[in-house]
Formats: sequence, C-alpha cells, structure tokens
Amino acid sequence: MQQLAIDGGTPVRSEQIFYGRQWIDEEDIAAVAEVMRSDFITCGPKVAEAEQVLCAYTGAKHAVVVNSGTAALHAAVFAAGIGEGDEVITTPLTFMASANCALYAGAKPVFADIDPETYQIDPALIEARITKKTKAVVAVDYAGEVVDAARIRDICDRHHLVFIEDAAHAIGSKHNGRPTGSYADLTCFSFHPVKTVTSGEGGAVLTNDDAYAKRALLFRSHGIERDMGGIAERLYDDTTEVTKERMHYVTDQVFLGYNYRMPDINAALLLSQMKKLERFIARRKEIVERYDEAFKDLPQIALQKSPAYSDAARHLYTIRLVPEKLSCGRAKFFAAMEAENVVCQVHYMPTHLFSHYQAMGYQKGSCPVAERTYAQLMSVPLYPMLTEDDVSDVIRAVRKVASFYAV
Repeated sequence: MQQLAIDGGTPVRSEQIFYGRQWIDEEDIAAVAEVMRSDFITCGPKVAEAEQVLCAYTGAKHAVVVNSGTAALHAAVFAAGIGEGDEVITTPLTFMASANCALYAGAKPVFADIDPETYQIDPALIEARITKKTKAVVAVDYAGEVVDAARIRDICDRHHLVFIEDAAHAIGSKHNGRPTGSYADLTCFSFHPVKTVTSGEGGAVLTNDDAYAKRALLFRSHGIERDMGGIAERLYDDTTEVTKERMHYVTDQVFLGYNYRMPDINAALLLSQMKKLERFIARRKEIVERYDEAFKDLPQIALQKSPAYSDAARHLYTIRLVPEKLSCGRAKFFAAMEAENVVCQVHYMPTHLFSHYQAMGYQKGSCPVAERTYAQLMSVPLYPMLTEDDVSDVIRAVRKVASFYAV
C-alpha cells in the first residue's frame, strides 16, 4: 500500500489544484478592455445586452442582472412581496444567502430537510412546514443537479406560494429538458468566479412575470422610478410643457431599494463567457463521467444521485465518505487529500448551525439528514480547465486515501 503524503510519502502530483477555478481567456480580456475604452463602464448598453442573452438562453421573458447572486436572491424576495411576519421555506444544505434573503426582508427562514441521496430539499418536508405565514419556497439546485421542480411547482400552486429557485449552481441545467430559469416564478443565478460562467461578481433574476421583473429592476437601483407619470404635477404648480421638459431629469424613489447594479465591465465579461457556456458544460460533464466511473465501486465513497428529470450542468462534484468503511473522519481525509496536492472544499455547513441562526433559536438536530450529510461531504476539483492528467490525479488521490483508511 502506498504511503500517504501526509505521512511522508510522495504526493500524487507536484502542484496543487483546487476545487474550482475561473477560465478567463484572451477573448474575455478583450471584451472587458473594449468597454473600458468606451463611454460607459457602468449603467451602459452591455447590461441590457447581457439580459437579452440570458433570456434567449433560458427562455425566460425577463432577466435583471445584479452585482452578486446574493443580490439576486434579495431582489427576488423583494419582488415577490415578502416582508415582516412572512415565512420562507428553504434548505439547510446551501450557502447562507439562500436563507439570509428572507431575513433581509424581515421574514423568517424555515428549514426543510433534504433527500439523503440527491441532497436536494425534500418536497414532502416542504409541504409539512407550510403554515398560514408561509409566503414562498426558496429551493436550491445543489451542485447543479436540479430540484424536483415539478413537485415543488405543484406544492406552491396548491398553497398559493411563490416558487423561487436558487439556481446559483445551475445555469445550463435542465428539468425534463426545460432550461433552468424558465420554470420557477423567480430564478436566481450567480456568476461568481467558480461558477460555470463568471462576470467576476454578479448574478441575475429571471422571471416570466412582468410585475416581478419591474420590481426587481427598480430594486437594484435604489427604488428609483424614471417614468415620471405625473411627478411634475405633484411637485410644481407650473405644469406647462416647458416645465415637463425640464422634469425629464427628475427621478422619483418609489420604495427603498439598493445599489445592486452590475457594471458594464462585468456584463461584458459575462457576455463573452456566455459564448463558451456550452463548451464549459460539455467539459464538466466529461469530468463528471470519469469521476462517476472511477468511484462507483469504491466502498468508502458514496455519490450524489442524479434524478432522471435532471440534466445537470454540474457546478460541484461531491464525494460522501461512508463512515463505517473508513478508519478516519472527514478532517483527516481532507488533510490527506491536500497533502496529495488535491485541495478540496466543503459545501456546506447547514445554515441553521451558524452562530447567527443559533442565537435566533434554531436548533441543532432539527434537520438530521442535512447535518449528517454535511459531516461526510467533500467537493473535489471540477472545472473546465482541468486536463485529463489533472482528472487522473484527483482520481488517484481519492482512491489512494480511501484505500489507506479502508476498514
């Protein structure tokens, strides 16, 4: 048996690779440079162009780009009219923004546990958490595998709830052949550097609802309304045509919004990246297939189940350690992988276990499947820039560490 690098053995590779990485090429750099030489580096034409491209790709009627995936969730919750006293059901196994967006609106996050094989929110448990205060469901496409959108859609329709899909991991994924972004009432994307395509930082809200789109659009820019519609008459006695013309430059704040605008620089990068999206997805799928084949018969490792309805553009590739088959815990396995120069990550600590949520009264043990799954999960490298040799090294490292600690 090979000695582990953590114990003084030779690592499987000489240089570190990490769980995720952006792929920026000369076309991306040129697209950004073009904007920087133009008259607009923010609030310019590239933003609208990016929104049009997202609509064309997903089939959604409206897209509103913002400066982060978190901003997209906040905008979606606001657009849906969620506020004080409302409850929003979401998954605990997610980045905290999926729940925090409810807190931003003064609402209460309610956590429904996950399916132990798909790691997605369990639709049956969503229904069990519904009360008279429930206003929306924020369902997360964990790792890029899509949630059971048909069942969640049915639950939301029967209980008159807003279906918000946190698709931060899932641009390019499909549910029964239908693109993510066209199914839920509101869908949120993230364009963080480790996501499938990046704008540096950025996000988007997609919807087919005109009213939701307008509210999200205003929300991203301070709640400012530029369609005057009588503001001159409200502010001035003189309502001559000359006065109305002067009022062209006056705006009205119709509600409290935020500065969540995406600069044209970022929109230009997103547009360039979107041209490569299908190539990125194809490469991710190739790597996933290699991992699936390499790990399917490894007793120490369990893999995330991909449901028949999900055609996933995978953002993460997780391995779940099987405790009864290993003599080590996750921390030791993680450290051993890093010593082999394959740096992994953990996605995610269940949100209700964070100190902020514990201080609000959320209890450990309330979502036992998510808590148990979290303690066993690790994400291994998955991004298009990985070479075939890189992928082989990841496989070798996982098998080497798993075999060493096998019982």
